[in-house]
Amino acid sequence: MAPQDKNTPPPLPEPLRVAVADSHTHLDMQDGTVEEALAKAASVGVTTVVQVGCDLAGSQWAAETAAAHDSVHATVALHPNEAPRIVLGDPDGWSRQGAREAGGNSALDAALTEIDKLAGLPQVRGVGETGLDYFRTGPEGMAAQEASFRAHIEIAKRHGKALVIHDREAHDDVLRILREEGAPDRVVFHCYSGDAEMAKICAAAGYFMSFAGNVTFKNAQPLRDALAIAPPELVLVETDAPFLTPAPYRGRANAPYLIPVTLRAMAEVMALTEDALATAIAANTARAFGY
Repeated sequence: MAPQDKNTPPPLPEPLRVAVADSHTHLDMQDGTVEEALAKAASVGVTTVVQVGCDLAGSQWAAETAAAHDSVHATVALHPNEAPRIVLGDPDGWSRQGAREAGGNSALDAALTEIDKLAGLPQVRGVGETGLDYFRTGPEGMAAQEASFRAHIEIAKRHGKALVIHDREAHDDVLRILREEGAPDRVVFHCYSGDAEMAKICAAAGYFMSFAGNVTFKNAQPLRDALAIAPPELVLVETDAPFLTPAPYRGRANAPYLIPVTLRAMAEVMALTEDALATAIAANTARAFGY
């Protein structure tokens, strides 16, 4: 692939015959306007999106955007990598907010209070993405991550909202904390990254598993094995756009209009027709997020 191809948006896929939702997207990190993104998605049968907050500013934006657009639902949270930045500071400032001063636990508590307020809004359908990330945050950040995750579980339960989980290289601890705290009625594993064994545990607990474009990657056989045994009534589809663009467009910017590419690959793995899977996913996403 020539380098300039990386900047060329992938073409519009063939439209789905049954409309579905993108269960996890970051419109605030994508090029163009929200209106353009929603129109492009709707043109291929992706008529609903869940806009996910990762920090205070992003969660506020998600709530405002969902209030302004009927086809957008919001979730609000401090991302697992955000919690340690608030507590310990981030002198390198790799996040989009730049370098951060250490605020200690009181700063985390203050931020969680703001998330709690947003979680009460009617257009906010979920609390997330929260959870644990052992890939980007080292051992020194684990206490902040865990405290934040437990607080988000409590907020989701108190407001009766879905819990959207970011689980990166932390499967056992995420499942353990859910057991210890008592999971909310609706739990979504965003960008499901476990294997088939974990899929059995999630299915038994009634947790939704949302699959992203990485299910199409060559090296993702364990993910496809998990998808193959996941109950169709617990499966969602997402972009996590602008990240995780499905093959054959890996490396280019992802967007909600590319959901049909991932959904068709999933239908093949699950031995379902495209329409049957789309019908299930449309119902599952509405059930998961209570819209």
